[in-house]
Amino acid sequence: MIDPSPLALLSRLVGFDTESSKSNLPLVDFVCAYLDEQGVPYVRLPNAAGDKAAIYATLGPMVDGGIVLSGHTDVVPVTGQAWTTDPFTLRIADGRAYGRGAVDMKGFDAIVLSQIPEMKRLPLQRPIHILLSYDEETTCLGVIDAIRRMGAEAPRPGVVFVGEPTELEVADAHKSVVTFVTSVHGHESHSSKPYLGANAVSGGAALVAELDRLGDVLRAAGDPSGRFDPPYATVHVGTIHGGTARNIVPKLCTLHWEVRGVPGTDELGVARDLTAFGDRVVLPRLRADGWPASIETVMDVNVPGLKPEPGSAAETLALRLAGRNQTVTVPYGTEAGQFQRQGLPTVVCGPGSINQAHQPDEYITLAEIDRGVAFIRRLVESCR
Repeated sequence: MIDPSPLALLSRLVGFDTESSKSNLPLVDFVCAYLDEQGVPYVRLPNAAGDKAAIYATLGPMVDGGIVLSGHTDVVPVTGQAWTTDPFTLRIADGRAYGRGAVDMKGFDAIVLSQIPEMKRLPLQRPIHILLSYDEETTCLGVIDAIRRMGAEAPRPGVVFVGEPTELEVADAHKSVVTFVTSVHGHESHSSKPYLGANAVSGGAALVAELDRLGDVLRAAGDPSGRFDPPYATVHVGTIHGGTARNIVPKLCTLHWEVRGVPGTDELGVARDLTAFGDRVVLPRLRADGWPASIETVMDVNVPGLKPEPGSAAETLALRLAGRNQTVTVPYGTEAGQFQRQGLPTVVCGPGSINQAHQPDEYITLAEIDRGVAFIRRLVESCR
């Protein structure tokens, strides 16, 4: 039998290396075995490649209006980080549980799974759905197949809690994250005769400067709600790659950039403005000596923001269970916007602090695990 205690389950979950570039199927197999032991019905939802899967399990009656407890199974890489011990072996010390994913967010996953015996013991009148997804750290698309089932092959829930680490504050808002790849195609030549080529890096540099200007425009527009930090939408260029050698006019330059939008931001409009600038200013320069040149921008990831819905069923229930009087805003993106986009009342609320995520010796405190267990038990009690 699999030990259902929170720390035992967390130890098993951390033990699976589920960096987003890798398969999560060994972890999924383990969770499915646990659900089988507990007699909990579930479906596996594989991705198109078949190397990853989400799990959607239901306890209680198969009726509409239930509560979704949503967590992801993937983690960020450990490469280049100075861990004290093996990041995929849970270490308990000084009142903390250390390991990759301990707080982001296998801690929440373990807490929810540990409460299945309690969910089974009580006569639930309102169903509780457990969703474990993949690819949250890269695209936030690993929940989509499960969301499509809601109200179709499965009952439509009334509330969604995404258990990202908020120290059990109730977050009802976060920015969108929309990422793009822009490629500048020029023409190679010897650097002693630059007029025999079209310098893609120079074109890329001009585009970076324009993105900075577009970011300044968004900064000046600000955030009417006044809830976000920073209080405006941002444009950020994360990487720029181009050229092969100092003495070769570069043929290709690639930019990876993003827009993090506040409610009302037209993220795709930034890409359209960049394309217009490229057509109007950059391409004529690159083609001035008669050589072919082109620019293309492709959207890579589109993570919708979470918009405040004052008085929603999710907000009201979460505030009561967490013993809070008001909601907060978080600076990071989550899967919550995907649920909200489909009309499902959603908040972000989970144990632990985001300050410990994505860094070496990531941890969640044992006290936060206990608080998380107490929160889920109050939720289960509310479903009787």
